[in-house]
Amino acid sequence: MSTPFIPPFPKPHRSKLTLLPRFIAGLGSWIDTLYERSYRMKMGEVNLPGLHYYIANDLPLAEEILSKPLDYPKHDYLHEGLYPLIGDSVFTINGDAWKHARAMVNPAFAHTHLTKAFPNMMAAADAMIAAIDQRDLTQPVVIDPLMTFVTADVIFRTILSHSLSEAEAQQVFDAFERYQRWAQPAMLLRSYGVPHRLFRRPLRRAAQLIHNVLDPVVRARYDAFHRGEDGPDDILHALMKARHPVSGEPFTYEQLRDQVAIIFLAGHETSASALTWALYLIGKCPDLQHELRAEALAEPLSADRLRRMEAIRDTFKETLRLYPPVSFLMRDVAAPTTMRGKSMHPGDLLVVAPWLLQRKESLFPCPHAFQPERWQDASQADACKRAWIPFGAGPRICIGAGFAQQEAAVILARMLARYTIAVPETTQPQPTSRVTLRPKHGIALQLTLRPQETPASPTIAK
Repeated sequence: MSTPFIPPFPKPHRSKLTLLPRFIAGLGSWIDTLYERSYRMKMGEVNLPGLHYYIANDLPLAEEILSKPLDYPKHDYLHEGLYPLIGDSVFTINGDAWKHARAMVNPAFAHTHLTKAFPNMMAAADAMIAAIDQRDLTQPVVIDPLMTFVTADVIFRTILSHSLSEAEAQQVFDAFERYQRWAQPAMLLRSYGVPHRLFRRPLRRAAQLIHNVLDPVVRARYDAFHRGEDGPDDILHALMKARHPVSGEPFTYEQLRDQVAIIFLAGHETSASALTWALYLIGKCPDLQHELRAEALAEPLSADRLRRMEAIRDTFKETLRLYPPVSFLMRDVAAPTTMRGKSMHPGDLLVVAPWLLQRKESLFPCPHAFQPERWQDASQADACKRAWIPFGAGPRICIGAGFAQQEAAVILARMLARYTIAVPETTQPQPTSRVTLRPKHGIALQLTLRPQETPASPTIAK
């Protein structure tokens, strides 16, 4: 039996960190504060000067918390950290405001149905391939910004019926990286009860760079819609037609902009992160790469074909298990409650951590190993169904989960058909968890064009 491949993750500390070491480690990444018992515990507790929080790392507890959004709403710690970027979007608001906004947003996601979205996915993948082919492929290619380019382009086309240039995607990638660098110390300082207002201006500036890509298109479409002009039938059009289920009022421009911002960011950033890791993992496993390429080229690529690409699908699921883009789900305790003998009070932070739950040995054998075959293992079926929560779970599960996995299958199939992927010895990625999980210094891969007799890309079925 071959030795399982253990991809990189931060070595946990031997014991729980005290306040100062925890602060220093947390400045870089949340997962850098974890210690060995974090991966085995059922309930952890951390008492900081400005925040008391608990980590529920037990599957029944996690299911209970995520299934009751009124009892365990999103914490304002999260809202404050993301407000400059996404305002009062459906991602952060709670209670009736969330229920009503979700009811207005849900119908728009009919536009993410695969039969309708597939042409957008293929067009964006083609644009990415063209951009890669312009590079000097004798040198390793930094993958992260390219995955942002293709996933942001897909969601831009789906929301706004508008393509995104590589330069605009690079601006979004750089701005969100800057936003995360400022948000991390701001959120950490708050948890230590230290004033952090000085971070507000740089956070707003970084967020504005992303809004500058979105706002001109959204504003022009909004004004045209309210002049009675017809526009493309897309997510934005559906959002502009949406009405509040009680008042009958439409979204204001500010509300509309916030919903577009979260759909855009959640719709591309998480997928880009996971795809970057997936390509790295595939590059490290030549036998798996050969199998996936054969699957990608076996039949013409179509919306129906995506559903049958089992090996590619399982590889992406395993990537999301090891590297969940949103590694910590933050909830508030709405009323005094007790869990596993711990008394929790309103305002305490309650965390369900996909990063920990999906790496728990009692749920997943060899939890840190990259093993796509576990998804066809009947003995792991229950854990794969219940403890795999990269998109959250319960009523607030990510509405675009299916879309993201279909998009990933298209992009991986296109990359595998076009290039052989290898990992240079100099590439030693380090996962860093801030707002989302990204490789700290990026991931550079060696991409080699496939032989001419091999089709450059999967044929698109008519």
